Amino acid sequence: MRATVVGGGLAGCEAAWALAQRGVAVTLIEMRPIVSTPAHQTDQLAEIVCSNSFKSTEITNAHGLLKAELRLLGSLLLDVADSARVPGGAALAVDRHVFSAGVTAKISDHPRIEVQRREAVDLSPPAVVATGPLTSDRLARVICGQLGTKSLAFFDAIAPIVSSESLDWSELYRLSRYGKGGGTDYVNAPFNEDQYYSFVSALCDADQHAGHEFDKVPYFEGCLPIEEQARRGAETLRFGPMKPVGLPDPRTLQEPFAVVQLRQEDTAGQMWNLVGFQTRLKIAAQKEIFRLVPGLQSAEFLRFGSVHRNTYLKSPAALTPYLSARHHESLLFAGQMVGVEGYTESLGTGLLAGINLARMLHGDQPVVPPPETMLGGLLHYINEADPEHFQPMNANLGLLAPLESPVKSKQEKRRLLATRALTTMRYLAMSLTPQRA
Repeated sequence: MRATVVGGGLAGCEAAWALAQRGVAVTLIEMRPIVSTPAHQTDQLAEIVCSNSFKSTEITNAHGLLKAELRLLGSLLLDVADSARVPGGAALAVDRHVFSAGVTAKISDHPRIEVQRREAVDLSPPAVVATGPLTSDRLARVICGQLGTKSLAFFDAIAPIVSSESLDWSELYRLSRYGKGGGTDYVNAPFNEDQYYSFVSALCDADQHAGHEFDKVPYFEGCLPIEEQARRGAETLRFGPMKPVGLPDPRTLQEPFAVVQLRQEDTAGQMWNLVGFQTRLKIAAQKEIFRLVPGLQSAEFLRFGSVHRNTYLKSPAALTPYLSARHHESLLFAGQMVGVEGYTESLGTGLLAGINLARMLHGDQPVVPPPETMLGGLLHYINEADPEHFQPMNANLGLLAPLESPVKSKQEKRRLLATRALTTMRYLAMSLTPQRA
C-alpha cells in the first residue's frame, strides 16, 4: 500500500516517517527547488526559516511537555534536533543546517520513502497535505476546490490570549453589548478618561515587530493592528474595538469612557481573547502595554498577538477531530496549515496525521489523544473552536483539561498537569507503537 505526503517541511517529514515506519510506502512531494518560495534558502527537507529554537524542554512548560509527549509517540525530528543541538539553556536550539541535513538524510535513506521534487497540483487520497504557510497558489486553489472556497485564510490577524486565573476579576464585569446572546458572554475591562488616553499614547509610542520580507501582508481595514488604529487619532479606538456603547458597568450603571472586551476561547473558560487587539507590537511591548488594561495588570499571556502572512484552514468547519477532510477520511492535513503555530506544534500534527493515516490503511480506527495531553488539547481547540473566530494557536497550558481539584500553587499545578499528561500519553503510545515496520 502507498500514500502521498505533500510538503517536505517539519510536519510533512514527520508524517512520511510515521507512515513508512508502519509499513506504508510513501511518495513525499516537495516543490523546492523546482518551485521556490520567498522564505527558503536551500532545497533541504525540514528547513527552518525563522528561529533556530524549538523552545523549552522543561515538562512544566507547555512546549517542553508537548516535546515529551511526541517523543513517546516516536518523533523523528526531535531525535534529529537532539543530534543538531547547540547551547540554548533550557531551550532546544539547533544548528539549522545540521538539522535539515540530518532530516533530509533520514528521509531519503528510508527504503519505503520516495522523494519527488515537483509541485503538487492535485490531491489524490490517501494523502497527508502539509504544505505550510507558503502553500503555492495553484495548490491552494485545489484545496479550496476540495474543501470549499471558505476553507482557507491567507493571512493572520491574531489578538492576544490571556489566562483566566491571572486576571483581576474585581476590576472586570460580564456583559454582552446590549445584553445580546447569553447576556454575559463577554468580560469587560472599563477605562476612565485618563486611563484611556495614557493607553493610546503608549500604543502610539511602542515598537512594532518588523518581520521578514516574506511575512509582510497588506493591512485590511477590518483587521488593522490596534497600534495602527491608535495612530489614526486619539478617539479612533473609542469608536472602534474599545467602543463602550451598550456596555454599562453594573457597579455604576454608567457606560465607561472606553472598554476592552474579552471573549472566551475554550469551553472551560481558562483562556480569554482581547477582542479586536490584533497587533504587530513586539512581545515586550505587548506585555507592558496590554497590562495597562484594567484587570490585566498581572496577565499571563498564553498567546501573543501578530499580523503575518499565512495560509491555514478553517479547521473547525473543514476537518474531523483526527485531521481528515470531512468528505474523505483518508485525506489528512497537518502542520501550520491546520491552524497551529510553532515548530513543535507543526511536527506534532504531522506525526499524528501519519500515524492515523497508517492506522486507517491497515483497517484500524484513527485516534485522538485526550485533552488531558498537550497534543490532545491542541487538537481539541482546532476542532471545537468557533469557525467564525478561528485563529491559529500555539501550545499553552490553558489548552489542557482542568484538574479535578483546584490547586493554589502555580508550580504544583503545572507539575500535576504534566504528570497527568505524560501518564496518559504513555498509555496511549503503547498501543500506537509501529508493528509493521
